[in-house]
Amino acid sequence: MATPKEHVEEIRRTKFSIGGEPNPLTEDLHQAVKNLSAELYAKDVHFLMELIQNAEDNEYLEGVEPSLEFVITSRDITATGALATLLVFNNEKGFSPKNIESICSVGRSTKKGLRKRGIGFKSVFLITAHPYIFSNGYRIRFSEEPCLHCNVGYIVPEWVEENPTISLIQQIYGSGAALPTTTLVLPLKPDKVKPVEMQLSSLHPEVLLFLSKIKKLSVRENNEDPRLNTVSAISISSETNFVTRKNIDAESYMLHLSADVNDDDAEKECSYHMWRQRFPVRLENRVERRMEVEEWVITLAFPNGKRLQRGNQSPGIYAFLPTEMVTNFPFIIQADFLLASSRETILLDNKWNQGILDCVPLAFVNALTSLVKNTEGAPVSSLPRMFGFLPLNSSPYAQLNAVRESIKTKVVAESIVPRESYQEQKIFDKPCDVGRLMPAFWNILKKARNQGVYLDNISSHGRFILSSYFDREKYNDVLKFLEVRHVDDEWYATCIQSCNLVLGVSDDVYLELLAFLADKWNSCFHKTSIKNIPLLKYVGHDRDVSLVPLLNGGRVLVSSYCSNISWLIDWNKEFRCAADRFFLPKSTQEAMGLCSKRQSILEWLCNQMKVSSVNVYDYAILLGKSLVDRKLVVAYAHFLYHSLSQNYLSRQQVEYLCSIMPLVDNYGRVTTGRAGVLVPANGSRWVELIGSNPWRAEVRTFSAPLTKQNALLLLEWIQYLRRYGIPIPTNFLTCIKEGSWLKVSLNGSPAYKPPSQSFVPDSSWGDLLQNGLVLVDIPLIDLDFYGGKLNGYKEELRTIGLMFEYKEACQYIGKHLMSLAASSTLTRGNVLSILNFIKFLRDSYLPLEDFVKAVKEGRWLRTSRGDRTPGGTVLFDQEWKAASQISDIPFIDQDYYGEEILSFRTELQLVGVVVGFNQSHELVVDNLKSPARITSLTAEGVLLILECIRHFGSADKFVQALKDKKCIKTQMGFKSPAECFLFDPEWACLLQIFNSFPLIDKNFYGSSILSYKNELKQLGLVVNFEEAAKAFARVFKKQASLFSIGKGHVLSLLECYRRLMRAETRFPSDLQNCFLEVKWLRTRLGDYRAPKECILFGPDWESISPISLLPFIDDSDNYYGKGIREYEKELESMGVVAAFKSGAKFVEAGLYLPQNPRTITPSNVYSLLECIRNLQQEHNGSISEAFLKKLGKKWLKTHAGYRPPVECLLFDSGWGSFLWRQDGPFIDEKFYGSKITAYRKELNAIGVTIDYKHGCPLLANYLDHHSNFATINRIYSYLCKFNWKPHDEDTKRIWIPNGSENGEWVGAGECVLHDKNDLFSLQLNVLEKHYKQELLNFFSGVLGVKSSPVLDDYCKLWKVWEDCGDGLSHAECCAFWGFVVKHWNSRTEEKLTQNMSKVPVSGSDGILLVEKHDVFIADDLYLQDLFEQASAHPLFVWYPQPSLQSLPRTRLLEIYGKIGVQTLSGSVEKELSDLEDVGLEEVDWMDAFYGGGICRLILGFLADPALNMEAERRHDVVRRLLNVDVFETIEPITVGYSLSLSSGEILNVKASRMIRWERESSKFFTQKRDMSGGYKERIEYASYFSEVVAEGVLWEDEDHIYQLTELIKLGCLLEFDDEAIAFLMKKNNLQIFLEDEEFLSSAFTSD
Repeated sequence: MATPKEHVEEIRRTKFSIGGEPNPLTEDLHQAVKNLSAELYAKDVHFLMELIQNAEDNEYLEGVEPSLEFVITSRDITATGALATLLVFNNEKGFSPKNIESICSVGRSTKKGLRKRGIGFKSVFLITAHPYIFSNGYRIRFSEEPCLHCNVGYIVPEWVEENPTISLIQQIYGSGAALPTTTLVLPLKPDKVKPVEMQLSSLHPEVLLFLSKIKKLSVRENNEDPRLNTVSAISISSETNFVTRKNIDAESYMLHLSADVNDDDAEKECSYHMWRQRFPVRLENRVERRMEVEEWVITLAFPNGKRLQRGNQSPGIYAFLPTEMVTNFPFIIQADFLLASSRETILLDNKWNQGILDCVPLAFVNALTSLVKNTEGAPVSSLPRMFGFLPLNSSPYAQLNAVRESIKTKVVAESIVPRESYQEQKIFDKPCDVGRLMPAFWNILKKARNQGVYLDNISSHGRFILSSYFDREKYNDVLKFLEVRHVDDEWYATCIQSCNLVLGVSDDVYLELLAFLADKWNSCFHKTSIKNIPLLKYVGHDRDVSLVPLLNGGRVLVSSYCSNISWLIDWNKEFRCAADRFFLPKSTQEAMGLCSKRQSILEWLCNQMKVSSVNVYDYAILLGKSLVDRKLVVAYAHFLYHSLSQNYLSRQQVEYLCSIMPLVDNYGRVTTGRAGVLVPANGSRWVELIGSNPWRAEVRTFSAPLTKQNALLLLEWIQYLRRYGIPIPTNFLTCIKEGSWLKVSLNGSPAYKPPSQSFVPDSSWGDLLQNGLVLVDIPLIDLDFYGGKLNGYKEELRTIGLMFEYKEACQYIGKHLMSLAASSTLTRGNVLSILNFIKFLRDSYLPLEDFVKAVKEGRWLRTSRGDRTPGGTVLFDQEWKAASQISDIPFIDQDYYGEEILSFRTELQLVGVVVGFNQSHELVVDNLKSPARITSLTAEGVLLILECIRHFGSADKFVQALKDKKCIKTQMGFKSPAECFLFDPEWACLLQIFNSFPLIDKNFYGSSILSYKNELKQLGLVVNFEEAAKAFARVFKKQASLFSIGKGHVLSLLECYRRLMRAETRFPSDLQNCFLEVKWLRTRLGDYRAPKECILFGPDWESISPISLLPFIDDSDNYYGKGIREYEKELESMGVVAAFKSGAKFVEAGLYLPQNPRTITPSNVYSLLECIRNLQQEHNGSISEAFLKKLGKKWLKTHAGYRPPVECLLFDSGWGSFLWRQDGPFIDEKFYGSKITAYRKELNAIGVTIDYKHGCPLLANYLDHHSNFATINRIYSYLCKFNWKPHDEDTKRIWIPNGSENGEWVGAGECVLHDKNDLFSLQLNVLEKHYKQELLNFFSGVLGVKSSPVLDDYCKLWKVWEDCGDGLSHAECCAFWGFVVKHWNSRTEEKLTQNMSKVPVSGSDGILLVEKHDVFIADDLYLQDLFEQASAHPLFVWYPQPSLQSLPRTRLLEIYGKIGVQTLSGSVEKELSDLEDVGLEEVDWMDAFYGGGICRLILGFLADPALNMEAERRHDVVRRLLNVDVFETIEPITVGYSLSLSSGEILNVKASRMIRWERESSKFFTQKRDMSGGYKERIEYASYFSEVVAEGVLWEDEDHIYQLTELIKLGCLLEFDDEAIAFLMKKNNLQIFLEDEEFLSSAFTSD
């Protein structure tokens, strides 16, 4: 098998004829490559997405977690001169030989997809001219340019030996990790560096969401300076909670996405609820590119928290990878969409994509239902946030708005909204079935439930109630979207009545309920049944609290004063609530007094509910009017008395109340009248005619028959009263009239009747009324019984009600018949008899008006609608046929009465029956049928209705009856009146635009229908232009909302608009607003807009259109075509902008500068500047922040490349005094022409710097683009001239030249003005070597350059010296430590301690730097001498010799100690020699210590007041010395010293000590002295002896050991001579006391 290199050579030889036989297919390859080139550069391919897609399509070994890494480096690793190189690492299986052959091939067709390996890879040629591939041993590159050997580009492989090497790639990738299988190396084209960096930096964190293989992706930088490197990584950390739903072919899971980015403020992690559902592909949505696909897989991602994002917006639609479509939906849609070639959008008009979008609403509803209902253990309180995924905001895309509307329709139909149940079980209902409550009522319910009120049945009052967790203001937008409405006002009545919200709660909650009702009464509750439910508390007879409806609030009282409450309630109980009035309970009234809403509650109760607020006086008046019980009247008197005594009533009030109080008579009856009592005189006859109790004013005598004598007596009495003008009391007269005491004759039979029902017959009609035709017996007074005596009382008889006239008799007959009809139905014969009687009277020429009048009002005629009075009935004939269609007219029942009834037409008319139509329109209207019974109408029926409206004047009843009836015939069939229009040629064109307006059928109704224009209007038909325009506006708006206004509609509308304008038609405001405000014009952007939001394209717009997305009316052939431009005048009158000058606002809103500014021509820029000029004129010179932000991209060409306006300068003579054009980002006048200067004002407004005095910031920022020293000097001089100040550290950079054209930029902190000792030439840049003094001052004052090196610089310098390992010169060391001594302070100490690990030592090779833990301060010269002899290396710190004034030795040693160098004495460890095995000889104490002089000296020292030591303790100290055993040895007594170094080495030395005192054993050892020795031996012995004794005596008080040592040393040299010791003590001001003398005396005497 061939090696990879051999395989590549074979391809070159056989396929491309390089070094082999000519290939006849080479020409075809050449043509194919041309096609590939055209395909690549004709499409705006997003190369990064293509690379990610290729990685997703690759194959991976089992167990490998697929990942993709992008590394961009500024290093030119390919030696192609690239400014930057992009490396792509992928851990796929790697390229196989077949893959290599594929990538070296290309199809002949130009229509190839970009997702297959071999084509997708070639998208990299958009950013690189030489892509490299390293995979599975293959190391090849391709070239954009044709190969010199075969004249073919793109696909000819070249083997790569170096530049780059594998090791170099490994170095960039990271030496600590294995190199992935496949690496692409892409040296970037110069103009693609920035775009690539931008694409990489804007790579969205959610890019991995819908990839099935790639789970990790990272982007990082590799710079020569590692501190500038950045890393951005995203990965899917886990996928959990998988659930499969087989019934709907769906699955859900939780995906956790993490991002590691450099932005501390950015979100680092987010989880997503993922919903994946499959749908079968519908036949009508199939396309050729997806014929093999049988199902759509739609995935929706719902971010659980804040989304991971870059920028302000995130993509809303994915086709496995993100598009640039922002949907405004809070969820992401993923599916196999067909994309535009740029991958930025999906093809919205494509039927495949439309089919997918049609399935999205169902997937969304299923997902949302799952999230809301199937989340186990989730409390109800957590559910409302799930509804945050609803698409509340509309989308900028019309097709997605249709998806949004469909989602809304489906969600609203789902039982998905949580109901308030007060149970653990969650219950869900449709949004339309649940209702919201007012927040105040929720508060009441919450408090009531806390007080034990049972509310579990809250949703059983006719409407399910939305969960309280959801019914909150923050969810208003969600609930509005779901169309969840508030419960109606009546619900509150039902709830309050059903729940124990009155008696079951505290008074505070009860008052809160009343306050709620009071607040909402006028706006909500005054028309509801709340007023009928028992809601007002009151104290009843038995002091129990009961309830009364609000409607009966007038029965409830409330005390005006808190002090009266108990008094009034107690007395009201005593009176047994006599006035049917009750008081609010005491606790309620008291709570009301403390309630903050007391005033509003009280006003509502009094003004609306008629509750009375009373004091004791008001109550007394109210009570006095209602007392009817004699005991209560007596109690009332007591009440007045006690109220007076308790000062509840004043004396004046009591006096008045007594004057109006009821009275009790001697019969025990209560009366409120104060008139006198009538008492008859003795012997009076008329007393027999009245009752026994005149107080009652009752006359019972006339209720029974009177004898003839009493009857005449009564008449006589009445005659007497009349004669003297005395009025008869009304009640008394009524008793006489109505009493059955008068004897009469009824058809010959005797009887007693009231006078008011009796007649005095006249000879002219008395016999007539006894005729058999009269159906009523007339009560005639019995003249035979009373005799002729009645003739004298004719007027008296009239007074008591007797009737004398014929007409009264007729009226009596009629009333009697009518009373008979009222109690039972008159038979057919009765009715015919009445009519016959009328006919009889008419034929007899007798007056019949009174009889007719009497029978007219009775309900005795049977009709089609039951028994009716004659005045309300009709005798049917053909004239009434049309009326019978629309009205339930009470026609006389001819079937019941037979044809005989028709013979009484005249009599029927006399009693009020309507015979013939005779314009009886009111009757038709009054008996109009109910709407349900009006089915169809003939033309005659409709015309009758119109005639009725005309005569009656009102069409309300007909409108109500015909409102929803399709009863009007039109060209579109029968329609309801409100749907119909009366045709008018003047504005008919408006109704012809849409086939939606039914016109009334003139042929069906005849031409007479046109005369009823006003009546038709009243009926609801549209008959005038104004109403037609409104109707058209409604249809127009609806069509516009459905995006159904097509090309034909628009052109017809514009033509009609033109005609109406020419006719000077005045447009109604609705129609005018419709044309102006509704979004009905389609634009080239694919959306619909109102005219004022549109532009009519013309030549003036040509230059601005490439750099903006403007809403030009779509004049393409697929829509309106060029013909729409004929209506420019009409469109302009509607608000469409045609003139370029008027459209600046559109450019402001739609500016869309291309990513590649090189595509922006000067004419584009001039058009834009002209727009800016127009905007300034419109807005008084100001420009909006939003527009300025859009202009903030790089689009102006300058000498420094393309830049945003705020980074540009405009050159003029003012600048020329200081700078050249090439010195900064000056606008390229050669490119734009001199005309650009005419827009100085506009350029200045958008941020271009015009004034030469203000260019410092831009020139400073542009400095690091220069390398010419003269240019840089000019700019520095300019900055210095105009006092420029840097705004951040990045601008504090200084050019260090290396010749005239080379050098480097360094930070100000890396520079120093002067270096006096020339120590820092390698560490700092000394500016005095390059710049003049003027600029040195600028560098110092503005850029903060140090005048001389500072402490940090010295620390860094020392660190360099430490690392280099070389020795230092004496001058260097002196200069460094001289600076330290001069600037020594606490900060210097801290810095040196932390940063200095080595210190200088003097060695044979000069001054060396040694770890400070291995160097010591020689504070003990004896030990120093010992260790210097023992060590081969220097051990002790350096200091100058001789000592310098600026660097004193003691000061330097002190500094060494403070920075951590240890002293020698403090560092050594001491080890004593063993004395057990040497020859010892015990000697006398006195001999060893020269007698007792030493003890005297020690006691004198210890007695010093400064030691504050008591005598006893002094004696104990000396006793230690006296108690030792002294031994002498001839062997040397030595001590060993060891010094440990950081390397682990230990230096050991020994020294003679001559003396030792072992305190534990009280043994004192001394080396035998050589008495012949000289002074050295004597001072040596004295020194060791004094040290040991002093340490042994004062081992507990080390502070004074040294002083005692010196005394003893001197004494020893004097061999403790008594006189010498005495002098020594006096000289040192030492003495011993009596007790000490006694101690010494006893000590030495005993010995």
